[in-house]
Amino acid sequence: MCIFSHHPSIARPVRHTHAEYVHTPATSTLEGMRNRPAPSEIPARPGAYTFRDRHGRVIYVGKAKSLRSRVSSYFGTGLPTRTKTMVENAETVDWIITDNEVEALMLEYSLIKKHRPRFNIRLVDDKSYPYLAITRGDEWPRARVMRGKRKKQNEYFGPFAHTYSVRKTLDQLLRTFPVRTCTDALFKRQQAQGRPCLLYHIEKCSGPCINAVDRDDYEEMVDGLAAFFRGETDEVVDDLETRMWQASEEQGFEAAARYRDRLNDVRRAMERQEVVSDRPEEFDLIASHGDDLETAVEVLRVHRGRVVGRLGSVIDRVEEISDAGLYASVIRELYGDERPPPLVVVAEKPTDIDLLTEWLTEKRGATVEIRVPQRGTKRRLIETTATNAREAFARHRLKRQRDHNSRAKALKSLQEVLGLPEAPLRIEAYDISTLQGTHTVASMVVLEDGLPRHNEYRRFKIRTVEGQDDFAAMGETIDRRFKAYLAERDRDVGDRGKFRYPPSLVVIDGGIGQLGRAHDVLKKLDLDIPVIGLAKRMEEVYLPDRSEPIRIPRDAEALYLLQQVRDEAHRFAITYHRQLRSKSMVDSILDDVPGVGAKRKRALIRRFGSVKKMRSANLEDLSEVVPDRVASDLYAALRQ
Repeated sequence: MCIFSHHPSIARPVRHTHAEYVHTPATSTLEGMRNRPAPSEIPARPGAYTFRDRHGRVIYVGKAKSLRSRVSSYFGTGLPTRTKTMVENAETVDWIITDNEVEALMLEYSLIKKHRPRFNIRLVDDKSYPYLAITRGDEWPRARVMRGKRKKQNEYFGPFAHTYSVRKTLDQLLRTFPVRTCTDALFKRQQAQGRPCLLYHIEKCSGPCINAVDRDDYEEMVDGLAAFFRGETDEVVDDLETRMWQASEEQGFEAAARYRDRLNDVRRAMERQEVVSDRPEEFDLIASHGDDLETAVEVLRVHRGRVVGRLGSVIDRVEEISDAGLYASVIRELYGDERPPPLVVVAEKPTDIDLLTEWLTEKRGATVEIRVPQRGTKRRLIETTATNAREAFARHRLKRQRDHNSRAKALKSLQEVLGLPEAPLRIEAYDISTLQGTHTVASMVVLEDGLPRHNEYRRFKIRTVEGQDDFAAMGETIDRRFKAYLAERDRDVGDRGKFRYPPSLVVIDGGIGQLGRAHDVLKKLDLDIPVIGLAKRMEEVYLPDRSEPIRIPRDAEALYLLQQVRDEAHRFAITYHRQLRSKSMVDSILDDVPGVGAKRKRALIRRFGSVKKMRSANLEDLSEVVPDRVASDLYAALRQ
């Protein structure tokens, strides 16, 4: 297994997970891209291919049964508008050979997930959907509603349309299945204190923090809660009814009453689960509605005839794709990291249906069918799902029209006000935070297409500046950020790190002094990147080599966008500064107390969290964490 460069003078083998990897030279120009590699150089085998821009960023990923045929088609005439735009933005094209089409499909999914290319459609919006998670990896598993990245050791149920819906259902079930819902920090705190929290007293937790429940009984509660959310509600109801009647026959009337109340709670929770089938079937319903630019997708997950999950997403159709191709992409993203159900019901037959069926069957380890229903119950269900998609699309268009137009107008306004050659699609803003020259830090926040890109935020601890010198601190920050960019720019694309992309505009929170330092650094590094300073006084915008600031009208969209990114940089910087200051304050006090070493310091921080809470604690509270003699010295030190 080797990688081979497409450059004619290089043929260096490198280990790789796939059979062969070929790419055009990194130095190729747009014209070179149009002069494409000769068809004979592209293998006529299955695989995945990627287009990259001049910064090495992956902008499109595709798969093909024959790479030669598919890749060559991008350099012909009569391309659709969006495909032509993608090719014009591309600098290089790479491809990876696989043994068959199923492997190509899997590789395409993993590359899209890794690089999130701007010209590939993606199922989920920037928001994430709420799931119920059971932390099976914990000693005492916890039930929690969560969003974001999913962890392998957790068991997930959903997604759900609204957070309040799953929280309400969980709350109704806690008397029946009193598993813990507290945070790990609260659990350890109550464990250290030897007393439970309020949830134990209102019978919504079985008290594992004080060992009030047997481990096997607790696992049974966790399994019962999981069974309910999997849709196995009949078994849960039957079990509670059996226990209720058994307690009644044994004249344990108080226990029977508790089981009766729990049974009522379960039935109320069941009412929140929509029943769509009389049979205990498991299947997913997928339908969509939209136009050539955007499409709303609705997914209903059915288990044992009940809806146990619901996902709604609006797809930006940035690539030229048919409705059948859209369904294929949705299926690929839905089940890329999940075990598919035995039946996937869709409103339209997807492209490559045989290939998708083979891939899903392989992932499930059992036969999976993709079906377009023509009549009967499932036909009515898919029509209902399509109606939901139509309504979601109508709501989205009303909201999107305002949001998208506003962002586009702001970026265009900013381009005109600052005289930029193009709209600043990636804006980076920097701010310095310090307190009399101590714990000086800097923040970097990123806006792409007018929206915050939180995973691109970075923070810096200033290393070379002593005392309070905001100008020098800004110079160090810009120097470190863009030296890192230059170092990564010269690396192979796969080795580039977190500073690999340059901005279209740099915004400095401050006046002409901070701006001057930033501009000098960029000039020294020979980087032609527009940079401006935004002063808080009168919201004046400073440009390098210009003494008089620009005053943007108060009602201009450009000013609002600059204020937004500047305020976000300030918030991010001051949050980091407070974290360091708080940690330093805790360390400085605890380090002066005899008998408090690293281990006891960690225990005190876990128990109380901050100096303020330590000061409010009494001597008995401190003695629960450290020995009495040490607690007395600490109690005195906290009050000096």
